[in-house]
Amino acid sequence: MALTRRTALLSASTAFVGGSASAQPVKVRLGTATPGGGFPVYGEAFIAAVKAQDPALEIEAINTKGSTENVPMLEAGNLDIALVQGEVVHEVLSGIGRPPANLKVLTAMYPTAGLFVVRADRPYRSIADLKGKPIAWGAGGSGLVILGRYVMDGLGLDAVRDFQPIYLERADDGPAMVLDGRAAALWGGGAGWPGFRAVMSSPSGGRFVAPDAEEIRRILARHPFLKPISQPAGSFPGQADAIPSVGSWSFVLVRPGLDDAIVARLSKALHLSEGKPSPQLGETTAKNTLAAVASPAILHPGVLAYYREAGLGP
Repeated sequence: MALTRRTALLSASTAFVGGSASAQPVKVRLGTATPGGGFPVYGEAFIAAVKAQDPALEIEAINTKGSTENVPMLEAGNLDIALVQGEVVHEVLSGIGRPPANLKVLTAMYPTAGLFVVRADRPYRSIADLKGKPIAWGAGGSGLVILGRYVMDGLGLDAVRDFQPIYLERADDGPAMVLDGRAAALWGGGAGWPGFRAVMSSPSGGRFVAPDAEEIRRILARHPFLKPISQPAGSFPGQADAIPSVGSWSFVLVRPGLDDAIVARLSKALHLSEGKPSPQLGETTAKNTLAAVASPAILHPGVLAYYREAGLGP
């Protein structure tokens, strides 16, 4: 029986990864975000991990405005792969406010628990305390801004009307605004997020503000695509306890038309790097990717080819 076109592509991709052709030089453009945010830090670790396993894969990191710019750049072919916040992935793949995007997942990155950070000497201890205050929501194109809107909406609040919103040109402007008093709080999230680290390690110290148990219940009831996610204890200086909140997984998305064999090589390199010392990539695993996607159908065919070759499923 003749192979279907898709089966033939997957078979060719698998053979390509397993053979000597995997050493062929390839350049891949990776979209991250504005300097000072979590995505550029993750991008550096991603590139190092791939290069260690497949030196012929050259990855160029490109700073962008973040998730909301990365998607149209992928669609236009100006990026090959890009880091995209979970809420943006949900909207573009579901066709919320736009036609569904023809983009596929390379890997899950890490779960992001949305939190505020304030100076330790400020009185704010709840989201209600922050109403009407100047809030640095993040860079204008960041998916964290969209996460903040969903979280506030789940509480019956509007991130613009119920606060004094500040949108940043650069993500690393936010901590300074909190520390010098221009902003009451900085919204953010993610493993080792630089903005949180800067405030928590400052001489004044910091404190996190998150939804309480009842607020989490309300947010998840209104927006069930969000998930309960905790920021593990010790993630940042001075953070002794885990902090429950809500959020989602971020993903690396792939542009339409990127060769299956290249994507399979990327997937293989990431899998082989699992367990290596890298705080940023600690949760970037094949197991987490399969668990985080709504359906294996949104995985790129090259990823599926490699996963099946490696006995990972699905």
